[in-house]
Amino acid sequence: MPAFRQVGEKQLPQEVVFMSWSPKRDLIALANRAGEVLLHRLANFQRVWSLPPNENTGKEVTALAWRPDGKILAFGLADTKRIILCDVEKPESLHSFSVDLSITYMHWMEVTEESSLLTSFYNAEDESNLLLPKLPALPKNYSTTAKIFSEEKSDEIMKLLGDVRLNALVLGGSSGFIEIYAYGMFKIATVTGVAGSCRGLCLSSDLKSLSVITEIQSSSDSEAEITYFQLDTSLLSSYLPEVTRMARKFTHISTLLQYIKLSLTCMCEAWEEILMQMDSRLTKFVQEKNTTTSVQDEFMQLLLWGKASLELQALLMNQLTVKGLKKLGQSIESSYSSIQKLVISHLQSGSEALLYHLSELKGMALWKQKYESLGLDASGIDEAITAVGSFILKANELLQVIDSSMKNFKAFFRWLYVAMLRMSEDHVLPELNKMTQKDITFVADFLTEHFNEAPELYNRKGKYFNVERVGQYLKDEDDDLVSPPNTEGNQWFNFLKDSTHLKESPLLFPYYPEKSLHFVKRQMEGVIDQCLQKPADVIGKSVHQAACMSLYKISQSEDCTPQLFKLPFLWNDKTSNLHYVLFTMLENSISKIHILRRHTDTSRSVSNGILAVEFGNFLNNSINESSDSRCYSCLDAHFYDDETVTVVLKESVQQEGKERVLAQLPLSSVYTDEDQDRKFIWDSMERLDERSGEIPTRTVFLENQWRVLENMKAQYVSVNGIRKVSCVLSSNLRHVRVFEMDVEDDGEVEEEEEEETTQIAAGEPDESNQSADGQDNVCDASAEELPDETEEHETSLDPLANRF
Repeated sequence: MPAFRQVGEKQLPQEVVFMSWSPKRDLIALANRAGEVLLHRLANFQRVWSLPPNENTGKEVTALAWRPDGKILAFGLADTKRIILCDVEKPESLHSFSVDLSITYMHWMEVTEESSLLTSFYNAEDESNLLLPKLPALPKNYSTTAKIFSEEKSDEIMKLLGDVRLNALVLGGSSGFIEIYAYGMFKIATVTGVAGSCRGLCLSSDLKSLSVITEIQSSSDSEAEITYFQLDTSLLSSYLPEVTRMARKFTHISTLLQYIKLSLTCMCEAWEEILMQMDSRLTKFVQEKNTTTSVQDEFMQLLLWGKASLELQALLMNQLTVKGLKKLGQSIESSYSSIQKLVISHLQSGSEALLYHLSELKGMALWKQKYESLGLDASGIDEAITAVGSFILKANELLQVIDSSMKNFKAFFRWLYVAMLRMSEDHVLPELNKMTQKDITFVADFLTEHFNEAPELYNRKGKYFNVERVGQYLKDEDDDLVSPPNTEGNQWFNFLKDSTHLKESPLLFPYYPEKSLHFVKRQMEGVIDQCLQKPADVIGKSVHQAACMSLYKISQSEDCTPQLFKLPFLWNDKTSNLHYVLFTMLENSISKIHILRRHTDTSRSVSNGILAVEFGNFLNNSINESSDSRCYSCLDAHFYDDETVTVVLKESVQQEGKERVLAQLPLSSVYTDEDQDRKFIWDSMERLDERSGEIPTRTVFLENQWRVLENMKAQYVSVNGIRKVSCVLSSNLRHVRVFEMDVEDDGEVEEEEEEETTQIAAGEPDESNQSADGQDNVCDASAEELPDETEEHETSLDPLANRF
């Protein structure tokens, strides 16, 4: 019986460029050359969902990473230089941010360090939930917003916060670009001093060190050099409780900014283009009429004398119509009410929560003994609080404009409706016919203020009028408001104007009467971002280089197959002071695995050990008569767990039908002698490949932990030791096989099939969702027998909830 049980096989329609197993579920994320991100299940490799490229994200995926709890998937895009955080439950972007350079590698880690201070913080973290009201759910009826966020429940945006325990997304890119984002959202470190394009990186679980491997290309015609850097990040480790508290606040703030942004998007959608019809028709009326009478005078005559010119009658009866007027009135009332509710329930709730967290952050910044070393600046946070206050003022101004507009339009439309009924000689209900002198004065004031012709507006709006005044607040533009609020005669404004001291008082928020709500929101985001940028710079400057080792050069002729996962790989042991670097290097036309082990003891001294691993003959002689002469090159390798490396091997002898092998390499079989790996004396002045002959080589003979991959030109492997699964990808990047790696030795095939049948009868989710297109038996098919699948059945993750 083969060592590993094959549970799935597929021929994919697009070439896969990245794949990564979820740390918590039997799910694997794929990215293909078309820019599509897909999620597949272990069972028959069924597709759960796919996220196609779009203008909001990009189409050139360059890296994938799972949040340690498996609830968020992050991927980087080269063409738009953006990082997208996607919900595992459905293909929707929860959060995105831009970076300066394209990302080439991602690593998302979780801190495992425990301390009494952290425990107390974890227990008290819910204080804000007790003090602040719960954020209202975003509306469900706005289609555009649905494309970027799910509105089914407001809790979904809180998925971004995740667990209280600190986790960090580390990004590596070209030109030495390295940044660390707490909870995958807010930048806490910008690392400098690393050269080359990142090929791999790993932040230790105690935050003491960051290991990076880069590819340095000195010139276009020279060979690229692979170099290993170890960076000291002890400031993060020394201030772990403070970093966790600060990062948590940063993430709360970032999440609230996202919530306010989405609320404003809903408001923009609630404002309808139909509200501009009055302005458009009045402008057309001006352009077509032959008289010199102004539009304002025309309506005034209708109001005072009950008579309208023939041209005004044509405008009202033919273009606007009684039915159209009623529809317009209902649209305005509905739209304004929706915007008003969003401002009161969403914008104000989000802004108040933002003020709360910024105020707490300011209190932390004033505790200089704890937070000054991390770069928290109280003055910068003050500016951020002031910016939020200005945003709240502008939101309140919008409420006043909506309230005033609703009153004006109701009175105006009621009067105009009666006037149009009289023109058409229809019956007017008595309750509509009653109009007091106060009502007439109110309508006259509305006509005087809103129906003035303004030729200077034509170049900006294409209209002479600005009857509808709410939409200007929701436009995302830098221009001043077309009709700012009238502050003449306002006693408070006059008092501030006359008081020289109050003008600069920190207790008063600045007010921008000429600007839109979008403009003030962008200004608030910029100030908050600048305020929270300083810790990233300060922490980044504290990171210094502890070691630098030149490993080997890459021959330009080596790249004969499409690149997927680029060796070398990095890995950290659970003990944190023991670091492993895994890479392959060509020796005598055979690609061997090299394991670099760096040990840091309590005195901070570093000892290096390196071993080369080659694979002896372990295949059955019956497969090939010349098996004694076999030698195997390593095509790909990943750490399966703390003690095992998963490898894909290829026969190195020149013959037809070379076998590809999937195997497990126990580290115990490599490090049999504790001092064996220390015989090699490291010289940082020389490249490792120049002294490859001096590196101790260990030949391993695998017993039963291997399997021949028949009818498959395997090239790459992705593994998950927690879920005990692996996925092998062929060199053409379209043929995949999935294996369960730990199978009971005494389990017979018949027993397994009987067990699976029992599971189906019991209604287990993995088997109940099997596709009906004959994929159940696809595991036994060869690559040649597998058809290209252009469509796959998508399944929901909901059935997985109980299992995982």
